[in-house]
Amino acid sequence: MNYRHAFHAGNHADVLKHWVLTRVLAHLQRKATPFRAIDTHAGLGFYDLTADEAGRTGEWHDGIGRLDAPFPDPVEALLAPYRAAVAAVRARHGDTIYPGSPAIIREFLRPGDQGVFVELHPADGAVLHGRYNQDPRTKVLALDGWTALPALIPPKERRGLVLIDPPYEVPGEIERLGRDLLKAVGKWATGTYLAWYPIKDVAAVDRMAAALDAALPRPALRLDLLIHRPDPARLSGSGLIVVNPPWTLREEADAVLPALAERLAQGGYGAFRCAALGPPA
Repeated sequence: MNYRHAFHAGNHADVLKHWVLTRVLAHLQRKATPFRAIDTHAGLGFYDLTADEAGRTGEWHDGIGRLDAPFPDPVEALLAPYRAAVAAVRARHGDTIYPGSPAIIREFLRPGDQGVFVELHPADGAVLHGRYNQDPRTKVLALDGWTALPALIPPKERRGLVLIDPPYEVPGEIERLGRDLLKAVGKWATGTYLAWYPIKDVAAVDRMAAALDAALPRPALRLDLLIHRPDPARLSGSGLIVVNPPWTLREEADAVLPALAERLAQGGYGAFRCAALGPPA
C-alpha cells in the first residue's frame, strides 16, 4: 500500500494501458445498452505532471511527452479517442494534468453507464472520493482491489470491463494476476478484462501467459510494449492481458504497437508483442 502512482503518471506504461482502455470503452459505446467499468486499483484519478512526485522521476517525458508529434494518419485515427480523453480532462483540470484510468473512464460514461473506482490507500482514496463520488455515474470504494474483484462481478448491466492494475509491491503478484483473472472469468464469462503487468521478470510473465493460454475458456490477447532490452534489474516495459477483446483490437494493436515501440524506445531498443491466448475468437 506504499505505491503512489503520482510518481509514474503519464509514463510509457500508462500510454499503453490507457490507449487500450480507450479502445475498449469506445467499443462499449457502440451499443446503446448501459455498461459498467470497474477499476480495481484506481489511484487519484488524475495527476499534475508539474507536481513534486512526477517531477522527481520525470517518467512522463518519455511517455505522454513523446506523443506530441503526430503519427501517420492510420495510427492517429486509432489514437484519437485516447488523445480526446486526455484533452478533455486537461480542459477541465488544467494543461499540466495527466488522466488516470478513472478520469479516462468518466469521459466515456453516458447517462445510465456506471464507473466503480476502488482504492485502498487512505490518502489517495480520500482524494479520489472527493473528485468522483459526487457524480451519479461514478462510485468510489475503499477496498482492497483483489478483494473487490470477485465481489463486484457480474454487474447488473451484464456489459462492461474490469481494469486490474495492481502495484506489484508483493512477491508473486504476477502469478496471482493469472489465478484471479481465471477465477473472475469463471464468474463473469462475458465481461472484458484488462489485466496490466510490468515486464521485469520476463520468464514469470511468460509462465503466467502460458497458464492462461491453456486454461482460459474465452479468447484473449497478450499485448506487450518494451522500451528497453529485457533486464530484470529495471522496468523494461509492460503489458496487458485482454480477455474478450473487441473483435477489432488485434488489428488495431498490430498497427499502433509498432509505432509506440519506435516512438517510446530508449537506448535504441523498442519491441512489441500481440499474441492470441485461449480458444479462438
